[in-house]
Amino acid sequence: MKRRQLPGMNREVSELCFGMGGFGTTTRGEATDRLVATYLEAGGDFFDTAHCYLFWEENGEGASERELGACLRRLGVRDSVVVASKGGHPDGGESYRRPDDYLSPRTLTSDIDESLERLGDAHIDLYYLHRDDPRMSVEEIIDFLNGEIARGRIGALGASNWSVQRIAQANAYAARKGLHGFVASSVMCSLADPDWKMTPEPTMRYVTTDEESWHTVTQLPLVAYSATGTGYFARTPDTTQLSTNPANEARRERARSLGTELGCTPTQIALAWLLHQPYPILPLFCTTKPAHLAEILGAADIPLTPEQVHWLRHG
Repeated sequence: MKRRQLPGMNREVSELCFGMGGFGTTTRGEATDRLVATYLEAGGDFFDTAHCYLFWEENGEGASERELGACLRRLGVRDSVVVASKGGHPDGGESYRRPDDYLSPRTLTSDIDESLERLGDAHIDLYYLHRDDPRMSVEEIIDFLNGEIARGRIGALGASNWSVQRIAQANAYAARKGLHGFVASSVMCSLADPDWKMTPEPTMRYVTTDEESWHTVTQLPLVAYSATGTGYFARTPDTTQLSTNPANEARRERARSLGTELGCTPTQIALAWLLHQPYPILPLFCTTKPAHLAEILGAADIPLTPEQVHWLRHG
């Protein structure tokens, strides 16, 4: 598996990031260990979780972080991997009540406290803000996060569901002050565009054409969630709520056609397309199924020509 350098981090990470959002309730213990061991054997070392994960399941809040921390201890590999987690999520309803000031120092301090306790760790390698809050200045946010870096509780900084304009403002301030800025952005990105009218969470973001241009110029890495279009390339039409539209159906047919030619699946083609963009994309995947994990890992070895990359998207 190829590796990517996140600016400001002292080590590279694997270009496929294992999202642990489905672990800790129905999938845990030996089942988790087998999947993580397979990923590690393939060269993977980049894990993603969040303070809020699995709050939507019964007794699920915090389960993902607990299971990831426990798994890494069981396998004895914590020192050789990179753990990313997220805090600063807005209110999620009855199952995940949050204060209105979800990016305030008070709330983020509590989020980091709880994430470290759940992970059973003293340090989070990459810490994302799960959402933005335009009511707060980037100066206040960056100053607080750098204080947490100085305390040794977090390492590099990431922005999840932030606009590139706010990331640029934050990083410009950090550069002027000699502080740490954001080293990665995490938004929805796939060969299949989301049907935004159907998206259940209005604060989620996907990469636009203008933002793609910004990433190409800056080369700031993008950690792409929903990288397979929430399973769109493995399904038949109108069975997904985020991606079904004529343009995406045509892209899926082209992925099927090229997959047949290259001897791989449409999902693998969609992931390979992300890996061949003119700026660094690290697809974030989440699966609890061994066969699906093997399929995803296989995408890392698929070569695409520039002409194929363009054709998959535009025809």
